[in-house]
Amino acid sequence: MLTARRPRMFVARLDPCAESTPLARYLLRAYLSGLPSGDRYRDTAELLLCELFANAVQHSDAPDDRHIEIRFTLVNSRLRLEVHDASSGQPSLRTASPDDEHGRGLFLVNELAERWGCASRPCGIGKFVWVLIAPATIA
Repeated sequence: MLTARRPRMFVARLDPCAESTPLARYLLRAYLSGLPSGDRYRDTAELLLCELFANAVQHSDAPDDRHIEIRFTLVNSRLRLEVHDASSGQPSLRTASPDDEHGRGLFLVNELAERWGCASRPCGIGKFVWVLIAPATIA
């Protein structure tokens, strides 16, 4: 008898540089391609992962030899993305003025994620930012 199995969590550690962003996006696409309805998360998930990864690269006060860890898993039909870094800085939602070239990343996260948050890493070094993404409805 075949039983449905819950997808496993995917974890990868990437170099803390902007050049790792395409690899993070590729890994997310590969993970989603293995889910029966992974395409329903793809657009929002890619955008939010890129924003969280970029924040971890740009705003980190961690040493350059510390990796950024990404995690993906499906929890009760919601895609959970996590970005872990060794930085002590907490993200904060702010309002960008029309002339600002930066500062809209967390606004997008706040608008597009079903929920999001930030927590200390269990090992005591750094933090992780997580988002829950609902599947897009098919019209």
